[in-house]
Amino acid sequence: MNKREIIIGYEAFQGLDELNSKDQDLCRSAEQALATAYAPYSNFKVAAAVRLKDGKIVTGSNQENLAYPSGLCAERVALFSIGAAYPNAVIESMVVTAHTDKFEITKPVTCCGACLQVISEFEQKQGKPIEIIFYCLGGELLKVKGVRSLLPFSFVEDRLQVEL
Repeated sequence: MNKREIIIGYEAFQGLDELNSKDQDLCRSAEQALATAYAPYSNFKVAAAVRLKDGKIVTGSNQENLAYPSGLCAERVALFSIGAAYPNAVIESMVVTAHTDKFEITKPVTCCGACLQVISEFEQKQGKPIEIIFYCLGGELLKVKGVRSLLPFSFVEDRLQVEL
């Protein structure tokens, strides 16, 4: 047996003003997308903003459904919108943020496992990592350089690759 460790690197920022202007704009786009969230059951609104290589920003927000498995997370709404409208686009970075009136969110909200796997698929497709920023409104931000920092054992099976 060999014991191994995985070390995860990330950057922490105390506020928006510590980010460059492109990342600040992306955070603001995510913040604006919170208004489109449909979260009548949890009242936990989540939004994502994704910047493509050409500078275009695509947003998504969580869409709940009374039959819980039928809803969709903000990250997947944004990413699947890109897949449908811009199938060959290269994604540079994305921001995820959240808000609720029920309690104060004091630390950045991160992606669920299903969203991480979808991000992994997009990284695999484009052959390049996607920078991910987790933005706590009015608070701390965390930045990772690709989904492998968050999901080091993502499901990847090269023999299932499709010729594009």
